Amino acid sequence: MLKIKIAFLATVVLLLFSCNTKSKEEKTTEIKTEEHQHSESETIQLNNGEKWKVDDNMMLHIRNMEKDVVHFDQEKGTNYSLLANKLKTNIDILTSNCTMKGQAHDELHKWLVPYIELVDSFSKEKSANQFTEIQNSFKTFNQYFQ
Repeated sequence: MLKIKIAFLATVVLLLFSCNTKSKEEKTTEIKTEEHQHSESETIQLNNGEKWKVDDNMMLHIRNMEKDVVHFDQEKGTNYSLLANKLKTNIDILTSNCTMKGQAHDELHKWLVPYIELVDSFSKEKSANQFTEIQNSFKTFNQYFQ
């Protein structure tokens, strides 16, 4: 459990630092605020009943991951390690090229942080149940984002 908390905290810090270009003091304040807000509300909210718009350059990597998952399922793949590596590579590219701001960015993080945790866990455990959770994560993504 401690490893999961540390991994989660590291992920939040990574995402915040890669998505913001503010001073170190502002980032520290944001990390504390993000941790506080994240624990209060994990539920993704729609944008006044509409899906949130994800920047095109970020959506490219999200869709690449989704395509990899769909293809793996259709082909009845068994090489979980290969899939996990593909997903992690796209996560790294996605987080290093974050351009979103505002509430759409915040709502995307509510999906992205648990998704990253799923992929991290999947890369270690490589189970069919975790693969199903990743598939379900994309269903959630498509429910709230376009």
